[in-house]
Amino acid sequence: MQYFTADTHFFHEQLLGDNDFAPRLFASVTEMNQAIITAWNQRVTMRDVVYHLGDIAMRPSNYPGNDEVLEILQQLNGQIIFIKGNHDNRALFKFLAKHNSMVAPGRPKFQFHDVGVLIKANHFQFFMTHYPLLLGIAKQTVNLHGHIHHSSIPLAENINVGVDAPELDLLSHKLPFGTPLSVAEIFEIHTKKQALLAKEKKN
Repeated sequence: MQYFTADTHFFHEQLLGDNDFAPRLFASVTEMNQAIITAWNQRVTMRDVVYHLGDIAMRPSNYPGNDEVLEILQQLNGQIIFIKGNHDNRALFKFLAKHNSMVAPGRPKFQFHDVGVLIKANHFQFFMTHYPLLLGIAKQTVNLHGHIHHSSIPLAENINVGVDAPELDLLSHKLPFGTPLSVAEIFEIHTKKQALLAKEKKN
């Protein structure tokens, strides 16, 4: 199975609390980090792949050590394919690559991409980036992205898969905070976002 997430921002204490930018209703980063790990592992098995669309961890006053980030990531199930976010640095990627392991023969735990990844799903293309893209007329192509936290691009073809994305509210079932999205959930969001935007346009 394939799953999608972004903007975990492990260790980012400044995001805690009820705020408009990235609401995270936790008492501490330890509680937030564990909530994401638990939600991730309740869904993802070691056979699965998770595309992480950037901004793994952040501590503005004192960036978490690479070893701290590795310790968190080693607790997460599955293979993780990272697309570099604006708060991810090459030194971290090099450190993770140096301490990589195998989830199965020929399948490294971590893979890395600087800009984006394109995959096919149900006759659609998912173009995955950290920053949202304006694709123009691109039939059956959806841009999965992060970066803008609790904001949304008013186009059905742009789907924010971040852990604090407003698109999560379109799902018929509420997911625990930090749960990576499935392909089926991406299509549910896409369909409902199309309908919502069409309704707003009529009004």
